Amino acid sequence: MNNFIVRSITGVLFVAAVVCSFLDPVAMVALFTLVTALSVHEYCTIINDNVEKVHVNTLICTVAGAYFFLAMAGYCSDFTSNAGVFIPYLITIVYLLISELYLKAENPIANWAYTMLSQMYVALPLSMINVLAFQQTQQTVQGCFSLESTTAIVSFSALPLMVFVFIWVNDTGAYLSGSLLGKHKLFPRVSPGKSWEGSIGGGILVLLFATLMWSLLERSTYLDFYSYISYHLSLVEWLGLGLIVVFFGTWGDLVESLFKRTIGIKDSGHILPGHGGMLDRFDSSLLAMPAAVIYLYTLQTIR
Repeated sequence: MNNFIVRSITGVLFVAAVVCSFLDPVAMVALFTLVTALSVHEYCTIINDNVEKVHVNTLICTVAGAYFFLAMAGYCSDFTSNAGVFIPYLITIVYLLISELYLKAENPIANWAYTMLSQMYVALPLSMINVLAFQQTQQTVQGCFSLESTTAIVSFSALPLMVFVFIWVNDTGAYLSGSLLGKHKLFPRVSPGKSWEGSIGGGILVLLFATLMWSLLERSTYLDFYSYISYHLSLVEWLGLGLIVVFFGTWGDLVESLFKRTIGIKDSGHILPGHGGMLDRFDSSLLAMPAAVIYLYTLQTIR
């Protein structure tokens, strides 16, 4: 019972922090820069503590991951339009590769592989939050002598929050339906606790929630709120986004389970009482967020 209370309190605080961060772009960037840093640090600690003859530079990988998130935030928000903001990150990656020439490690290729995975698996997917959060739209401006010009306007959107909410709804639906009806294992080799019934139940609940969100937004008379929460998606597009999150969120969970099973650990960490580590909490989003970016940008292209 005590563990249930601790888990519940941690869950409520976690959700509240994520939701509240999307009330202000600075708060969002600050929170998820911290999340990125903690997640990369946790990943590096797991590797160094559990993989023999492999060592990754925890400090540099952590700083690099956090900087990449900040650079993406600055570039996507138009705080800086200079792509040179990514140069320090590239220098860091080059250093991490060259440094193995002088460290005389027993298995430098494994060091390279695990080092780069910290960026590709953790830092890069989390940084995609910025791509969804900062929308760039073209706006026509009336200038002097009745001349019109087009300028790019960047607005802050809570759409990444909706991706997280879909993940939470999917997890809740999967847990409830899996507990009640689960008989057929989804992926027993990696995650014996997941069932097809649970996954289907989670997906159905997400589709119902996506329909509800579309209905509420369509009826909203507050245009600023409508733009803030969505990309003006139709019902079919909302349902598509929901399915994308269901599929890739589930795969993200399974990928992290495979990672932990291969390494030989149960939880990625203990920073969140009752919930494990940062990777345990953000595992679904590590695939769902990039997939959502691909989906939404594809929609914009074909519209």
